[in-house]
Amino acid sequence: MKFPTTREGQVVALEQAIMSGTAPDGGLYVPEALPSFTTADFDSLETLSDVAARLLQPFFAGSSLETELAGICSAALNFPAPLRVLEDNGPGLSVLEMFHGPTAAFKDVGARFLAEAMVRIIRAGRYAQPPVTIIVATSGDTGGAVAAAYHGKSGTRVVVLFPDGRVSPRQQHQLTCWGDNIISLAVRGEFDDCQRLAKEAFADKKLNAAHNLCSANSINVGRLLPQAAYFAMASLEHYRQTGDSTNFVVPTGNLGNGLACVWAKRMGLPIDRIVLATNANMTIPDFLATGDWMPRVSRSTLASAMDVGDPSNMERLRALCGDADQIRKVVSAYSVDDDLIRATICDEYMRHGIAWCPHTATGLHIYRQLPRHERAERHWVVVATAHAAKFDTIVEPLLGIKIDPPAELAELLDWPSRFETIDADLGEIERAIS
Repeated sequence: MKFPTTREGQVVALEQAIMSGTAPDGGLYVPEALPSFTTADFDSLETLSDVAARLLQPFFAGSSLETELAGICSAALNFPAPLRVLEDNGPGLSVLEMFHGPTAAFKDVGARFLAEAMVRIIRAGRYAQPPVTIIVATSGDTGGAVAAAYHGKSGTRVVVLFPDGRVSPRQQHQLTCWGDNIISLAVRGEFDDCQRLAKEAFADKKLNAAHNLCSANSINVGRLLPQAAYFAMASLEHYRQTGDSTNFVVPTGNLGNGLACVWAKRMGLPIDRIVLATNANMTIPDFLATGDWMPRVSRSTLASAMDVGDPSNMERLRALCGDADQIRKVVSAYSVDDDLIRATICDEYMRHGIAWCPHTATGLHIYRQLPRHERAERHWVVVATAHAAKFDTIVEPLLGIKIDPPAELAELLDWPSRFETIDADLGEIERAIS
């Protein structure tokens, strides 16, 4: 399969799309077509890695990675993504727990898959010459997942850009505890400044040539594709039990998670409604309400990984669906402010005795606010994007409990932190990597 850009520019092979990140015309690479599946195509496939290998096979057809896809999935997606039933009255409510990977966040799926694919491309030597420098802008979980996925990978180094003082302490530790081939930079500014710096670096031909730059954000199509697999797996699990499709509430910031769900639905998986949950950064809900795309400076919230004022993947969603009127037929979007996030964390703990992270709380709040008849018509799944222990300074005081981190996260917290604070200037990036 080939990959054109959202701006109808260059059409490239999968390997080049993965190694380029953004396209020369400033657009984003997308598949030339989305394949069609039936539920029977996934019969007997039970694990995330097996479902992903089947789902992604058409995208890898004809590439140098085609015969390695199963191995990539097996190496990258070797952790569970369980559906936890919260309420079984009527169609019911489940939570898709996407925090069982090495860094306790859903970003582990895309980051680990991309790393396994990229090192194979680099090893082949046709599309990239080592060392390759991966620049990743993060509002929280992405950078930690990418750093973990690439740490120690030969032929690569990673530059993590995160907004200084705008991520949780445990998130920051995950961004800065690596050393070796990982360079961690705290940027004075917002996430959007980090994302702007990354885009400026990719647009700088001299810098690109000198350092073989590549992206591991969700602007990289190689990180988005595997994310569709967990929506496929969750919807298939419910379909096998009931013969019915599933509705999803998807917390989203840069719109990668939401777009992956749309892709899974378009490929024929048993998915019905898709509702996007955002925090107080309302660019997406406002666009769907007014039809006017109005990016703005991001606001700092409790759900820091979603603090995005200019979601780049809207360009992909618009290329796929069309204008706001057409997108409204595919997704709806609602925002949740910090007061409601706090209240939802407390309310859900009272209901079920489970502590959820602020991002998951946005999804649960949106589900609770849906009209009763909408909740009753079909099963709903809320995507739990991160473990509550990553946000201990928020969740623990609210609930008056101590939340123990998962074993993998606890190990990382014992490592020393190493990072440099820089201004939001491209020259600072060039200095740090030269």
